[in-house]
Amino acid sequence: MVLPLCPQCPLWWTPLITAPLVLKIGGELLDAPGWLEGVVAAIAAMAASGVPLVVVHGGGREIDAALRTAGIEKRQVEGLRITDERTLDVVVSVLAGTVNTRFVAALAAADVPAVGLTGVDGGCGLSEAAPPHRTVDGRSVDLGRVGVPSEQADMRLLTALLRDRFLPVVASIGVGGDGRLFNVNADAFAGHLAARLGARRLVIAGTTPGVLGEDGATVAVIDGGAIGRLVAGGTATAGMIAKLHSCERALAGGVEDVVIVDGRDRVALEAAGAGAVPSTATRLTGAGLTASARLRRSAEAARRRKTCATTAAE
Repeated sequence: MVLPLCPQCPLWWTPLITAPLVLKIGGELLDAPGWLEGVVAAIAAMAASGVPLVVVHGGGREIDAALRTAGIEKRQVEGLRITDERTLDVVVSVLAGTVNTRFVAALAAADVPAVGLTGVDGGCGLSEAAPPHRTVDGRSVDLGRVGVPSEQADMRLLTALLRDRFLPVVASIGVGGDGRLFNVNADAFAGHLAARLGARRLVIAGTTPGVLGEDGATVAVIDGGAIGRLVAGGTATAGMIAKLHSCERALAGGVEDVVIVDGRDRVALEAAGAGAVPSTATRLTGAGLTASARLRRSAEAARRRKTCATTAAE
């Protein structure tokens, strides 16, 4: 029996396809030719293995360059971009235009059947305005036109593409129910998609060898319950703070594990996609999550089972 598609149904509840892998590629890996070639080669190898794959990308460096050209000041807080209307226009044009198109073209040249999207397409990035950000030192900062992914985001387009063996490449632009666009943190977007699609693993690739400890060495494993302590203790700073919080939410949403890996190392990136944990990577697990996070994790699994049972009955 072939079950009909359901907007809430992760792929692994159907007999047609295995659990997907969600891969987030940092924008810094895409604007350097040597690194881009390695990323494309790694993704091509993952795709050839037959594992369904969704790629989410950022584009921070190119956005920064475009802002400088436009004479717009860059403003950030703990790795999150404060986004006014003018900044949003630049973010949309860079992510949806230059970065996404160039990335998809490079994948196509490697015979990967990639499809370029943003979170606007099919409502997969339905978002709500982000609340003011509470900093580690207790300040409240208005982020402007920044969005957070909604639980009502529609996964049907991504599911359909994966079932037809296409590889979605999604720029982290969100859309509200009223059609307003949002700048969505790419790590948060990737984590949300991983949870909603029932991903077996979320891989976050950047230009650092995982999470670094106080001694500068890569931390091999971090329990989800330790993330808050790392941030509060000052071990994690700047962009890593937002990254770790995104990992924590993905784990609470049911993702089995998250691997933060140095994407400049093609072999390490491929290994992370294949289920290993390279030496230049940190694995984050759901162990030690708070009781409320564990409850959310159980509720998410129960919701998926109930939705799929209803869909099958129909």
